[in-house]
Amino acid sequence: MRILFIGDVVGRSGRHVVTDKLPSLVKEWKLDLVVINGENAAGGFGITESIYHEFIEAGADAVTLGNHAWDQREALVFIARAPKLVRPVNFPKGTPGRGAALVETKTGGRALVINAMGRVFMDPLEDPFRTIENEIEACPLGQAADAIIVDFHAEATSEKQAIGHFLDGRATLVVGTHTHVPTADHQVLPGGTAYQSDVGMTGDFDSVIGMQKEEPLGRFLRRIPAGRFEPAMGPATMCGIAVETDDKTGLATKVAAVRIGGRLEQTRPTFWD
Repeated sequence: MRILFIGDVVGRSGRHVVTDKLPSLVKEWKLDLVVINGENAAGGFGITESIYHEFIEAGADAVTLGNHAWDQREALVFIARAPKLVRPVNFPKGTPGRGAALVETKTGGRALVINAMGRVFMDPLEDPFRTIENEIEACPLGQAADAIIVDFHAEATSEKQAIGHFLDGRATLVVGTHTHVPTADHQVLPGGTAYQSDVGMTGDFDSVIGMQKEEPLGRFLRRIPAGRFEPAMGPATMCGIAVETDDKTGLATKVAAVRIGGRLEQTRPTFWD
């Protein structure tokens, strides 16, 4: 199976590079599964129903969220009719939506997509380790699912690495989101799980984590807010991670960073050339 995970889409610039590049990448790379983190897609804060459908039409098979899941209040309602939209699984009981979704891949396979939030420097949610483990035990890799993708939306690298090792051999991909800066540690762990501490954002990198520089700089310098955070509108870099799996086990055999467009050094998976 060929999998592409695309990191946190920030604002209109990030959405544009996805809708512009993804349809051709699906064909060129013969992708089976595409997952996008869309929690910053609507003006940098949350997601709307129209943006969700925009991603699905561009080629996404699932869209994950994070701590900004409900910044657009309409998400609390439309998530019930958006079966491929996945919010953190360790939100409190009774939260609208789903924290895991078994989606059909483009070639008829079954992929379990799980979204979870970390707790270090984040909200005091349910234990993500046990919560994710419960989902995987109910839909194990190689039996009920041909691939398992875990989007771990967390601040601390240590917590991300720990959950990667905790799930090694039981998930296809464990990928970190939230901090918006791509890390250089993409690898296949000893048990066969592809891992990256943070996949990075899909947005304008002439910014402060996707936002126009002036307001965050002013707050750091003067400690006084002068206005709203607004997404940077320059050319965006699509940041992602490409994974190829063993169809018999569902575990990863190859992994590569993806950076297309914008300011960052460009890189594509050479094993799909």
